[in-house]
Amino acid sequence: MPVSSPGRAGERLPKGERTREGILRVAVNLASVEGLEGVTIGRLADELKMSKSGLFAHFGSKEELQLATIEMARTIFGDRVVRPALSQPVGVPRLWALCNGWLQYVEDKVFTGGCFFTAASYEFDSRPGPVRDRITEVMKNWLAILSRAVDEAKKARHLKPKVDSKQLAFEIYSLAMGAHWGFQLLDDKKALDTIRATILDRIRALATPTCPGISSQPKEQQRSKQSATTV
Repeated sequence: MPVSSPGRAGERLPKGERTREGILRVAVNLASVEGLEGVTIGRLADELKMSKSGLFAHFGSKEELQLATIEMARTIFGDRVVRPALSQPVGVPRLWALCNGWLQYVEDKVFTGGCFFTAASYEFDSRPGPVRDRITEVMKNWLAILSRAVDEAKKARHLKPKVDSKQLAFEIYSLAMGAHWGFQLLDDKKALDTIRATILDRIRALATPTCPGISSQPKEQQRSKQSATTV
């Protein structure tokens, strides 16, 4: 999932772009709760107390608005999950940062309705068209990022050479999607920690003796601990 952002820290966007970005941040949060199909010019105008004509100046159609909302969600996900993970050392530390970052992003309620792309994937999985195509592209890109992180961990000799990178990436992806379902739908507050431990156990099972230690605790708990659980 690319991590480019329309508004990086320290930059001052033109007023029109700032307004558009602000609108889209509201649209993403709204879509996480009511579904992307529910994000219409009229619904967003009501939410923002804006005129429909004002929104049409930024988005000419419902589909254009939905596609722009997906791009904003991608940017936010990149900033909150992918970019911080890429600052970690190559290998298992980076792979774990991607996994834990995704779970933390749901736990932190970055969006009221949980992970935007998890919800959108279910909503559009059987609806052909440009919106579905873009969601599919973004999710395939995220799987590729996870798979590449596994490949790097193998090259760093943190994971055994026999590990199938695509298979492990898909397992991690599936576990995290299941955790989101348990956390959001079943209101299971322990779902994310359960999946953290499950993913960590899976990595442990595939680790080499030279694999560095990682912790299964959420970020805030990690900061409060002086020592980490070893793989």
